[in-house]
Amino acid sequence: MKKFWEVQNVADNTGELYIYGEITPHKWDDTDTTAQSFKEDLEALGDIKMLNVYINSPGGSVFQGQAIYSILKRQKAQVNIHIDGLAASIASVVAMAGDTIFMPKNAMMMVHNPWMLAIGNAQDLRKMADDLDKIRESIIEAYLSKAGSRLSLEKISELMDNETWLTAQECADYGLCDEVVEAKGIAASIADTELFHRYKNTPKELLEALQSAKKSGLSQEERQKLIVESKKNIEQIDKLIGGL
Repeated sequence: MKKFWEVQNVADNTGELYIYGEITPHKWDDTDTTAQSFKEDLEALGDIKMLNVYINSPGGSVFQGQAIYSILKRQKAQVNIHIDGLAASIASVVAMAGDTIFMPKNAMMMVHNPWMLAIGNAQDLRKMADDLDKIRESIIEAYLSKAGSRLSLEKISELMDNETWLTAQECADYGLCDEVVEAKGIAASIADTELFHRYKNTPKELLEALQSAKKSGLSQEERQKLIVESKKNIEQIDKLIGGL
């Protein structure tokens, strides 16, 4: 199936990638991103000095997301993360790999404790709980590594315990994004996900917006147009950053 965006070099030494859907172990839909597909798309860009990663994702597989985070952290290129609409759950961790993180005023980020479906005996479940604690520690490290002195261990632990949905300005205040930019239209490529209904504190307004987007039945061409419009709003930022 043809993706409604294309991996491409947009200029000399500059490339762009999209995470516009769930982060999953297997690609069931053209919007899904796996660590392997992300790696392959990144390699297809060749030798670049600047990488723009656009995120509009409800999250998904913690292990796939952690792998993508590690791939980005190993990059020699300047990594700019643009949260076009939402970076929830493990997608927010992926965002932390950016050298610079941009969020429009109407974008959101959600942080929470990792969870998994569990089955097995008492010993199995105790091990799963221990594994979740270790995963939580690695996620906290990603947030703190980006935020520096603006976010304490106690505060990020509290935010994760409460499944907190953060505005762009709150992210900036906590050091989880670097720049808050003008609000813009958001591509509705995550409208079909069920993940939002599994989170306990999903804002009612977000669920209503997603339902409305789902009913609108946007075509691939319309979604492509939204992406192009989104990119235009970021061009000025890229010009200010300049090449390396």
